[in-house]
Amino acid sequence: MAPIVHGLEVEFYDRIEFVYLNIEDSATDEFKKQLGYRYQPHFFLVDEEGEILQQWLGPVSEEELRQALEQASS
Repeated sequence: MAPIVHGLEVEFYDRIEFVYLNIEDSATDEFKKQLGYRYQPHFFLVDEEGEILQQWLGPVSEEELRQALEQASS
């Protein structure tokens, strides 16, 4: 998933902020708890107010992610 996500980050760098959380990083435990982060990969699309617009548990296709990012950034 990393190459897909990093490619999308390059494509959407000026419209979407990408934040990476590691399940093993205890420094982000509170934030992961707020999101409901369960395991890797777990993707969240969050709006400017912190509301989860969409989430995916497990692998997801590049096209599905791209479509969601396009909708969120338009």
